[in-house]
Amino acid sequence: MKNLTIGQLAKETGTHVETIRYYERRGLIAEPPRRASGYREFPSEYVERIRFIKHAQALGFTLREISELLALADGNPACKDVRRFAEEKAKDIETRIHDLHKIKEVLHELIKKCLIKGQLSGCPIIESLTQHKIRK
Repeated sequence: MKNLTIGQLAKETGTHVETIRYYERRGLIAEPPRRASGYREFPSEYVERIRFIKHAQALGFTLREISELLALADGNPACKDVRRFAEEKAKDIETRIHDLHKIKEVLHELIKKCLIKGQLSGCPIIESLTQHKIRK
């Protein structure tokens, strides 16, 4: 595959041009060489790197975590190091799921109270949000 313009790279990876520029600013991809005309010329390896970033995001990794993963991958890590990283992420996701279930329970309780009340004045949802009495 030949070198790509930023527009071609965006199309090839299903991202926006601004996303590619953002990844570059964040250090997720290196600044590519420039043509004599000043246009950036992205080597074909950027396609796989951006796809890696997008797949990692789809799995819930933050850009900071993806940066760490890329540093691991670029450093020829042992598989156990990457596995440990993924295990930590899985634990984090489990905690978030647990917290979301608690939030869902509180919301269901408030909804039940709201159905009983019927009027906006004294609405249990509004009162709970205003008084910060919501307990997880």
